[in-house]
Amino acid sequence: MKNILLTLALTAGISQAQNNEYRSIKNEVGQAIARGNAWLAEQQKEKGYWDDGGLPAFTALALTAAVRDPNLELPADGKLPDHLKKGFDWLLAQQKEDGGIYNRGLKVYNTATSVTALSSAGRKEFEPAIVKARRQLIGSQWDIGEKGKTDNQNDGGIGYGSKDTETDMSNTYLAIEAIALSDKIIEDGNYADEPKLNWDAALTFLSRSQNLTATNDQKWASDDAKNKGGFVYTPGSSKAGEDVTADGKVALRSYGSISYAGLLSFIYAKLEANDPRVVAVKEWLGKNYTVNENPNMGAEGLYYYYQTMAKALNAAGIDKLKLADGKEADWRKDLAGKLLSSQRENGSWVNDNGRWMESNPVLVTAYTVMALEEIYHSIPEGK
Repeated sequence: MKNILLTLALTAGISQAQNNEYRSIKNEVGQAIARGNAWLAEQQKEKGYWDDGGLPAFTALALTAAVRDPNLELPADGKLPDHLKKGFDWLLAQQKEDGGIYNRGLKVYNTATSVTALSSAGRKEFEPAIVKARRQLIGSQWDIGEKGKTDNQNDGGIGYGSKDTETDMSNTYLAIEAIALSDKIIEDGNYADEPKLNWDAALTFLSRSQNLTATNDQKWASDDAKNKGGFVYTPGSSKAGEDVTADGKVALRSYGSISYAGLLSFIYAKLEANDPRVVAVKEWLGKNYTVNENPNMGAEGLYYYYQTMAKALNAAGIDKLKLADGKEADWRKDLAGKLLSSQRENGSWVNDNGRWMESNPVLVTAYTVMALEEIYHSIPEGK
């Protein structure tokens, strides 16, 4: 009896220690979020935008980080703080007749991040603009060649806005995310006649961007041990380059940030956890798990990787990611530790590698605050 009581006491003590550890992490993360958003608020331009008015995405990302802040307390009348109202007013003023929210090109990227910001604010007055922008995103989905046949490798995907180049996983995931996060507005019945994304075609495109021959009908797809299950940038092309397999064939190299984008897109498309495509990408992510680099890309796109990683693992309901050796990684602790240790004294973050604009501290700080917010809001109750 004494041994049983001792075991129970030790178990309770370990559980309490774990709870205290998570509570400490949550407190530290909350403080880092507050400091990051305070620094971002100081960077807002007089007209209401952030960094570059030609790219509304910077403003949208800063606003998303702000409205998801667990420290944000709205007054009883529900009014937004003045600087956020000013930012949203500016963002809404950039909407064009075609529904897009953009200024200097990159129509889909800017519009998708803007819809996510507007949806995250959860305000009724933003709904007409969101619906109009959704329409533009849905209209950007490719279907060339014979209608409805997905007979082109780009079909079902979304690119930067023009249909004379190509589609890609980054724009497709961002558009899918924006559409999924704003679905509730349409489902409420106020906009019943709005167009819908062709999800079957989107899944075909996603499958054609994954190294998995069972579900990818493209000749380049590979099941080699290094790349199987991971994603590439667009069907037939990888930002991470190529590998030569043991049998002398060329395989497009899967990489981290875009593989998390693939997992998140599968979740938004409502694939089951046991779907072979979902299982395969989780296995690849487990084999290549790290918070020290963007797998197969090094420091390039590192903070894009962090925020996509946090969103995907949270959406997948994964507390601990299974690794190749059978162990499990507590991604919240690992990622929080990495991001907390790299916050600069003024509250911001920046990447020493400038690829994809990550030398810009406004962009990188918004990415990082969003990643930390995913960690904060996803810590299970009682931990």
